Amino acid sequence: MTTTLSVNGQMRQVDSDPAKPLLWVLREDLNLLGTKFGCGMALCGACTVHIDGKATRSCVTPVSAAVGKKITTIEAVAATPAGKKVSEAWTALDVPQCGYCQAGQIMTATALLTDKPKPTDGEIDAAMTGNICRCATYVRIRAAIRQAAGLNEGTAA
Repeated sequence: MTTTLSVNGQMRQVDSDPAKPLLWVLREDLNLLGTKFGCGMALCGACTVHIDGKATRSCVTPVSAAVGKKITTIEAVAATPAGKKVSEAWTALDVPQCGYCQAGQIMTATALLTDKPKPTDGEIDAAMTGNICRCATYVRIRAAIRQAAGLNEGTAA
């Protein structure tokens, strides 16, 4: 079945089963490889994209649920004001180690700052819960979010 999706500001047509997870449509059909497969059960956050500005786990979201909505992936998130600030802070503080989870971390952090430009540490922790980093860069992740929000210089311990 042919489906039209709005992805990163462009209308894209894909021939896909409507029940196919959005993650695989993005990766396999549209060759947007920044969104990662982690667990396949919406538990780790590696597959996070924005659908109408909300952080959404694409591994459990059927492509049919994204029709008529604006999808943003890691490839385009820096085009948004919050995404640009988050991406710059991630680079400035050298957040990633292996980097596998970082696209999902950045997408979740960007959605947070879009909704709450000056979040508390508790709000940061609540928003980022469920985004797993096997390298345990959580201190740098929080510092980068704080820096992107202008809450401090963002220095990580």
